[in-house]
Amino acid sequence: MRRSGRFRPLLGWMAATVVLVGSLACFPALAAALGGFLGKAAAASAMLQLPEGGIAYLQNRFRDDLAQDEPDPEPKPPPAESVSSSEAAPSSQAESHTQAPAESEVPIPQTPQSPSIEVIAPENRGTITEKTFTADQGSLYIPLAAGYIRNSTGLSNQQVASILAQPMDLALEPGDQPQVLIVHTHATESFEPFDRDFCDTSFTWRSTDNSQNVVYLGDILASQLEQAGIGVLHDATQHDYPSYNGSYERSAATIRKWLKEYPSIKVVIDLHRDAIESPAGNLIKPVAVINGEKTAQVMIISGCDDGTMNMPDWGRNLRWAAALQSTAEAMYPGLTRPVFFCYRKYNMDLTGGSLLIEFGSHGNTLEEAARAAEFMGKAMAKTLLETLPE
Repeated sequence: MRRSGRFRPLLGWMAATVVLVGSLACFPALAAALGGFLGKAAAASAMLQLPEGGIAYLQNRFRDDLAQDEPDPEPKPPPAESVSSSEAAPSSQAESHTQAPAESEVPIPQTPQSPSIEVIAPENRGTITEKTFTADQGSLYIPLAAGYIRNSTGLSNQQVASILAQPMDLALEPGDQPQVLIVHTHATESFEPFDRDFCDTSFTWRSTDNSQNVVYLGDILASQLEQAGIGVLHDATQHDYPSYNGSYERSAATIRKWLKEYPSIKVVIDLHRDAIESPAGNLIKPVAVINGEKTAQVMIISGCDDGTMNMPDWGRNLRWAAALQSTAEAMYPGLTRPVFFCYRKYNMDLTGGSLLIEFGSHGNTLEEAARAAEFMGKAMAKTLLETLPE
C-alpha cells in the first residue's frame, strides 16, 4: 500500500521512539535525565501556546515557590558548601532576655586593615562600588512620613495608601514575657572582611562563626531592645547549614516552636544581609554616613499576597514595616533603603508582625553592618514602645 508523504515524518518519529525506548531500558540513568529534559521541553512548548496573559499569570502564581530559597530581591552568588570556619556553631541557641543592664550591649567590631590588591590572584580581583540607595522619582515609590515604600505589586499606590491608613494593630503588652523573636533563615551570611574598593571573588561571604555572620547583628538588635525593656528571644540556629536548600522550611519550624511556647510574641524579625551586584558583576555596597561614620544601609521587606499564598495578615505586616521605616529614617536619615513591598512570602504568614530585614550586602564590612543594627535596634525599640497602652 502506498503511503502518503504527509505520514512519513510520523512513521519516522514512531521508529525513532521504538529505538529510543529500547535504549533507555538498557540505560536507566539516561532515561532519568532524558525524562527530565522532555518534561521541561513539554512545559516550554505548552507555555508557548499560551496567550501573553496566561504566561504572566503562571509567572506570578509560581514566583514565590521558585524564589523560596532566595530571600534577597537582588541577585546573589550561590552559597558555598564550604564555609570559612572549621567548626560549626551549635544547631540551636536561644535565650529569653528582659530588661538587660547596659553593660550587656554588644560592641561594634573594628574592621582590620586591608592587604594590598597584589595579594589577590589577578583572576580573582573584583571591584566594590559604594552606593547610597534613595527613592527614584517614579510611580513605584510611595512616600511615608519619612522614607519610602517601593511598590512592586499589582496594587495601585492608592490601594496601598488606604491599607497604610488603617490602625497598625500591633501593640506590645506590659510585662516581661518575650514579645520579639529574632531568627536567621540564612545565618551563615557574612561580610566583606575589609573596607576597600576591591575584593577577592574567591571569598564565599559565608561563615559558621556567629561572631562573623548575621547572628552577631541579631545580638546587637536584641541588646538594643532589651535595654529598652522589651522582652526578646534571639534564636541563633543556622538553618542554612550544612544544607542551604530547605532553609525556609526549617526556620518556619523554629518560628512555630517559639510561637507555641510563647504566645506573647508579637513581632518576628528574619535578619539577613543582601547581595547586590552590578550588571558587570561588581559588588555594590549600600552605605550612608550617619553621625560621621560609614554605616550599611538597611532594607525592610514586606510581602503581599497575590491570592495564592494564604497570607491574610500581610496588611498588618506592611503597616508595621511602614511605621518602622518612618521612625528609622526620622532618627537616622539615610539608614534605610525604601521598603521592598512585593509578592513574596518568606514565612511572613506566621504572624501579623513578620518582616525580613536585610543589613547591608556582601560588599559591606561587619563593622558597617553592626552599626546599622545598633541604629535599627534603637529605632525598632522606639516604634514598639509607642504601641504600649497608656
